[in-house]
Amino acid sequence: MKLNTKSSITLPAAELAMVEKLRVRLGARTKVEVIRRALTVLRETTDRAALRRGYLDASRTTRAATLLEIADLDHLGGEGLDE
Repeated sequence: MKLNTKSSITLPAAELAMVEKLRVRLGARTKVEVIRRALTVLRETTDRAALRRGYLDASRTTRAATLLEIADLDHLGGEGLDE
């Protein structure tokens, strides 16, 4: 597999202008660098979103059991403080 494979992507004028503006704003040397950065940000964002969904699902799954455990053990919270 080649490490540096040439490719060509044709963009509509408006999108090409957006890439060029981002290139200048980011101080990127090439338009390809802008695209690479965008892909990295997109990957990181989707990875975080998936992780967030996983934590939310796990929290929902264990919430009822956790609340029951807290209710069962709540009376122990002040045990021994009167002495």
